[in-house]
Amino acid sequence: MPPVTATLALIIFAAGIVAGALGALLGLGGGIFLVPFLNLGFNFPITTAAAISLTTVIATSSSVSAGRAGKQLINIRLGMLLEVATAAGGLAGGLTAQMLAQSTLQRLFGVTAMVVAVIMFTRIQRRNVLDPSVDPGLLGGQYVEQESGGLVTYRVKRLPVAIIASFFAGNVSSLLGIGGGIIKVPVLNAWCGVPLRAAAATSAFMIGVTATVSAVIYYGRGEIVPVLAAAAVLGVQLGSWGGMRVGQRASAKWLKILMAAVLVIVSGLMFVRAAR
Repeated sequence: MPPVTATLALIIFAAGIVAGALGALLGLGGGIFLVPFLNLGFNFPITTAAAISLTTVIATSSSVSAGRAGKQLINIRLGMLLEVATAAGGLAGGLTAQMLAQSTLQRLFGVTAMVVAVIMFTRIQRRNVLDPSVDPGLLGGQYVEQESGGLVTYRVKRLPVAIIASFFAGNVSSLLGIGGGIIKVPVLNAWCGVPLRAAAATSAFMIGVTATVSAVIYYGRGEIVPVLAAAAVLGVQLGSWGGMRVGQRASAKWLKILMAAVLVIVSGLMFVRAAR
């Protein structure tokens, strides 16, 4: 791990701005971008990178949830239900992260990112939109889409799949410090009938709770570097607001393409690192 300097803190602040913007735009949390940056670019141990990243996930969740409150994008009922499974997975992941080799965690990161990218590529031309007159059901929802100005209605399908994915997302979030959105957003969108924007907003609402559970464990083990974590959090907060503004008007199709492309690149970099 490099020495903690003002220059390093400034670089991480700038990286946090980029990670926060992309994380808010795609509902993944900035960790999916920040962890590889710290691990590959500055040789941070992946557990330390994950610990710093988890603090930014909490910041991203707070910013995005506040920014999207009142716009009906966040599905509170669905989010609270899935968060029970996610928090349980997060606790398990935080306890086992120290038992795995760094190369194992890097490969797990790469595999997870690649699988999610493939799922998103298969969903580029599909949308989970019903007739506005259809009853969304207990866990479904409606919101006005700024891109088209129309009312979007959706129902939640395959709830057991969403619950299992949420537990796995919590586990991966704790192990890798990336926020469970990397799992939950594609699963909710691809298999559970939730439109991408609603899935992203609901995921952002949930990941803060998961990250808090995990971050406490890392903090107790001395993995969080306070100065660098603070720099990353400030950058992510600033980037998150910009990402939300772009995401409100961006095409859902291009958001999916961007998400998949970024995940493929990150996956490849992590596999290269693990092989060294």
